[in-house]
Amino acid sequence: MSAATTRSRTPDRLCAEAVDLARAAAEEAAAPGVVGEHAGFESEGDRVVTHFFECKEFGYRGWRWAVTVARASRAKLVTLDEVVLLPGPDSLLAPEWVPWSERLRPGDMGPGDLLPTDAEDLRLEPGYTGEDEPPPNSAVSEEMAELVEAEDAEVTAGTPATLPVAPTRGSIAAVAEELGIRRARVLSRYGLHVAADRWEDGFGSKTPMAQAAPAACVSCGFLVAIGGSLGQAFGVCANEFSPADGHVVSLSYGCGGHSEAAIMPKPPQPPAPVIDETRVDPFPLRPAADSGSVPVGVDEDSAELGHS
Repeated sequence: MSAATTRSRTPDRLCAEAVDLARAAAEEAAAPGVVGEHAGFESEGDRVVTHFFECKEFGYRGWRWAVTVARASRAKLVTLDEVVLLPGPDSLLAPEWVPWSERLRPGDMGPGDLLPTDAEDLRLEPGYTGEDEPPPNSAVSEEMAELVEAEDAEVTAGTPATLPVAPTRGSIAAVAEELGIRRARVLSRYGLHVAADRWEDGFGSKTPMAQAAPAACVSCGFLVAIGGSLGQAFGVCANEFSPADGHVVSLSYGCGGHSEAAIMPKPPQPPAPVIDETRVDPFPLRPAADSGSVPVGVDEDSAELGHS
């Protein structure tokens, strides 16, 4: 073990007393009036001491000016080593830097924003490139000839090399185009699972709306089916009154707007008025003589008393 490592870490007396030298160096490096009171010192090694001064700069709460001074062996003159601004124990620090790809959240993109996709994105995989497709003038095997007869493929009299345009119906490229995999990259199995889990969390069977629904979306008339493997478990809601309108929903999701949950009864219609237009009801212009309460044939004595 060397002698330097066995020496005591006791601060050097001359370096510890060089507070004025350290302050002058800090004030020279900083703006005027931002160097505060002396906040102590620390021994960095043999004849090396760092003095700390409070920082009054706005936005640097808890930071300290650190001035390191040193003294050569057997010398009585203290010299300046370095001046830096360092954070203290209770200083205000910026949050740890996180790459933008990890800070991005759903809904952060706006009009005009571009989201570059990583070349090694696990959600994507290469699509069909056509490299494995046999050339147009290659020989057709017996198994392929049997498939041509069984499948709905276009059959020509000659080889494709003799035709002005190579047939596309029934070819591998046509099938890839129909399935939507003739692109540079398509969803990988991991990407499908991630999307399915995300959609299940938003509009799945475990949501409060689905738990209180009278029926599931699989039997709803407002459900629009989607293609691909995800179509076996998801669809698109087309009910404008549903909270999931225009969203991809799980077939086990449901809401109160189910098409067959409750059919509104028709309001009762009043009966048609009965009017007999085939006969005429007579209405006399004058009342009949015998329509009163007193008979017509009365004597003269009773006539004086009047009658109705």
